[in-house]
Amino acid sequence: MSLRQLIQPTTDWLDAPSPRRVAWVAATAFAGLAIYGFTVGYWRDPLMGAYVAVKMPLLVALTLACNGLLNGLLGLLLGTGLGFRQSLLALLSSFALAAVILGSLAPVTLFLAWNAPTPSAPGAQQAHATYLVAHTVLIGFAGITANLHLHRLLAVKAPTPAAATATLLAWLGGNGFLGAQFSWILRPFFGMPGLKVEFLREHPLRGNFYEAVWSSINKMTGGHGIPALAIILVLLIGPIAHAIQLNHKITPRP
Repeated sequence: MSLRQLIQPTTDWLDAPSPRRVAWVAATAFAGLAIYGFTVGYWRDPLMGAYVAVKMPLLVALTLACNGLLNGLLGLLLGTGLGFRQSLLALLSSFALAAVILGSLAPVTLFLAWNAPTPSAPGAQQAHATYLVAHTVLIGFAGITANLHLHRLLAVKAPTPAAATATLLAWLGGNGFLGAQFSWILRPFFGMPGLKVEFLREHPLRGNFYEAVWSSINKMTGGHGIPALAIILVLLIGPIAHAIQLNHKITPRP
């Protein structure tokens, strides 16, 4: 096994996945997320870095474990022809690619954390906001790249472009919905300057991710949350739809 096989898989990558291949891809995802996760929490405290190095792989593991049966059923029902093990390998490969991208950026993000104002400095709040935005952009870039990679895998195996796209969107919807809530439960990841370092918040199950996001958008836009949310969705959907269309044009049919 090699990273090149993961980044540029052959057309038989998903055929009869062996336990060794699944384990190697899972280990790659764990390593990349753990390395990057340490740099995410390191700015607040090295202990927070160690916590996040555990929580980022745990987030992916919980999402796939809880959605594993659903992902396999959707792969069959939507006509990709993928079984449960093939669906697991496809999704693991996507997460592993994102982890490789993020892990390769870890020296840069560690340098960013090392040179940012300390959490006790006067400009800590501004540094935290900048740090948060920078990591959000990097994670978003890795996630979009990985999902386009996942779509190429599906496009090779599915009998029709519609089946590949429908499966991708169904998987993203289910995993995204559950993963976002798990990320809320497992918070903190970045660590607020004024709060103590801890593995989980005192009441991790209180509230939910979507309520927090909606509240933030509504406050930022002065009560115009619905138009702002619509604009955000359009900005996200447009480029993704264009990339999917390009994938269908350049991916050979089975």
